[in-house]
Amino acid sequence: MKPLGPIPAGFAAVDGELVIAGHKASDLVERAGDTPLFVYSRTMLRNHIARLRDAMPEGLAIHYAVKANPYGPVLELMSELVDGFDVASGGEMAMAFKAGVSPQLVSFAGPGKRDTELAAAIHHGVTINLESEGEAERALEIASRDGRTARLAIRVNPDFDLKGSGMKMGGGAKPFGVDAERVPALARHIIKQGAEWRGFHIFAGSQALSADALIDTQSQTIDLAVRLAAESGAPLPHCNLGGGFGIPYFPGDEPLDIMEVGTALKARFTALPPILSETRFCIELGRYLVGGSGVYLTRIVDRKVSHGEVFLVTDGGLHHQLAASGNFGTVVRRNYPVAIATRFDAPVEEEATIVGCLCTPMDKLADKAGFPHAEVGDLVAIFCAGAYGASASPAQFLGHGPALEMLV
Repeated sequence: MKPLGPIPAGFAAVDGELVIAGHKASDLVERAGDTPLFVYSRTMLRNHIARLRDAMPEGLAIHYAVKANPYGPVLELMSELVDGFDVASGGEMAMAFKAGVSPQLVSFAGPGKRDTELAAAIHHGVTINLESEGEAERALEIASRDGRTARLAIRVNPDFDLKGSGMKMGGGAKPFGVDAERVPALARHIIKQGAEWRGFHIFAGSQALSADALIDTQSQTIDLAVRLAAESGAPLPHCNLGGGFGIPYFPGDEPLDIMEVGTALKARFTALPPILSETRFCIELGRYLVGGSGVYLTRIVDRKVSHGEVFLVTDGGLHHQLAASGNFGTVVRRNYPVAIATRFDAPVEEEATIVGCLCTPMDKLADKAGFPHAEVGDLVAIFCAGAYGASASPAQFLGHGPALEMLV
């Protein structure tokens, strides 16, 4: 049997069934009216962010990366829990506004911003994290045309990356940000042109579980901010230190020690040079904030045996949970945390492969893992589904449509 990933802490069984935020999985499905269903726990979100704040330095702002989960009720809840929102498109910007987020708390990063997106950001007073000199010129021209002052920061492509990260966003040739050596000249230019200078956005990578790697990257990021601020010849009002905090998905993964990361960052903040004495710092997190709070529930619609192997066929699949299928940047496919929700505390009885309803061999949600004996009608739970699930999967593939979502 192949091992399954670790189920996040905080889940239990009542009458043998998985409970999410105090509700049995089957009751939540009945309330929603159907499966597949994403369920996000309000309590888990609140508690997780509270623990993060306790670990981090006082005064460090926490920003939410909307791309991790843009579900409206989640955004509304996050507006009570975090200090800022980072968006990656005009669509995400509109979602944040619809959820009641103040434009002053929004920053906009991402290559390939359209002129209409830049104009909307400038109109609302959103901070634009510039990805290139060309984008800077377009933003300045639009602001001048519309008689407004653009709020501009520079996304820096650092000379380093986040070691052990699942997705490297900095170091070497990248479509993201301005190469570090070109940043000071661009900063001086946009300040001279009358823009509101907002500082640096330095994001080196994502999904790291090593505290040492994150501590090292944050230290290098602060060193880089010191150097670039000095070379720019202007005070640095704000510095986004990026994120990179990972969550355990796969067998053998261990949770990130955020206390160790926070302790090191506190020590660094007590010894900042004068040029950063007035700088406001933030970290930008997505999956770390919301990933563990979500569960994807899908119903078994068929049980079959092929060449002696058991297949549990569900009404869900990779069109909702692309990452769990191993098709979202994973080099070697490993099993996510998966369980039979309606037999949550039952012992392992058989080896089975859980597949979705799509007509492709890629649609595999658990590969040859150990489960209780499950039948048609049982619910399957895929954990760590709060981030990069519903919005990061091809919901229209083969015409099955999107899953339902619920915040409880």
